Amino acid sequence: MSVVLLWVVSPKQNASSLLGLMPRICTPRRSKFCPKLGFSSRVLAYSGAVVNPARSSEEKVYEVVLKQAALVEEQSTVKRKSLDLDERIVTEGLDNWDLLDKAYDRCGEVCAEYAKTFYLGTLLMTPERRRAVWAIYVWCRRTDELVDGPNASYITPKALDRWEKRLTDLFEGRPYDMYDAALSDTVTKYPVDIQPFRDMVEGMRLDLRKSRYQNFDELYLYCYYVAGTVGLMSVPVMGICPESRASTESVYNAALALGIANQLTNILRDVGEDARRGRVYLPQDELGSW
Repeated sequence: MSVVLLWVVSPKQNASSLLGLMPRICTPRRSKFCPKLGFSSRVLAYSGAVVNPARSSEEKVYEVVLKQAALVEEQSTVKRKSLDLDERIVTEGLDNWDLLDKAYDRCGEVCAEYAKTFYLGTLLMTPERRRAVWAIYVWCRRTDELVDGPNASYITPKALDRWEKRLTDLFEGRPYDMYDAALSDTVTKYPVDIQPFRDMVEGMRLDLRKSRYQNFDELYLYCYYVAGTVGLMSVPVMGICPESRASTESVYNAALALGIANQLTNILRDVGEDARRGRVYLPQDELGSW
């Protein structure tokens, strides 16, 4: 899980220099805070079949964990249909394989420039997995920049809707640009589900409309959206050792906890910066008790 720890660190630094990566509509956010990281036995007992509408955020997120774990187990023996890029990308003297290689290489360059430590960690992976993780990283970074980048003041809910529609298109084999093409190819090779990606976009929506969190339960859900999702995106690519005695569910649980822990750490680190932006991620009920 040490590689997961490297990756789950939220991709947010040097935002202003990412302008060249921005989609036309702009870019997304980051992760942050930390008490209860482990799931209690009460949450585990609920499994994914909780009917009580007053579920905690942990219970709601745990349903996603169960779904992702089941997807990996279901698809681990199924060879997914490969992506045909011929009708979607116009090249200039290059065949589509050359273009796809260049897309992955560019994702690696972005990763090396903006996430140096994480990039070094990816070099420990196999070339195929390394490229796939680069593609995921770039999508997350572009998404984060939508609400935290230099053009964040121009981002509207409709812009995020368009970004989510673009996400759906790339999962269906219709990438918009070379970065999308790399991720579109990745999701045909690994059992990567679209739900964590959609949930990250939902975290961006929260940053547009919410600047205070009443309690840790509200904050936990935000941390899942903007950081825990990264762990769920990454596990299918990084894989689980065949000799491991850990269940798929427990591996996803650990990846989720790492993402949330890093987001909580970011929140504590960025208290001053966030306050200057009018955002307070520390739970209001806990602040009120000091």
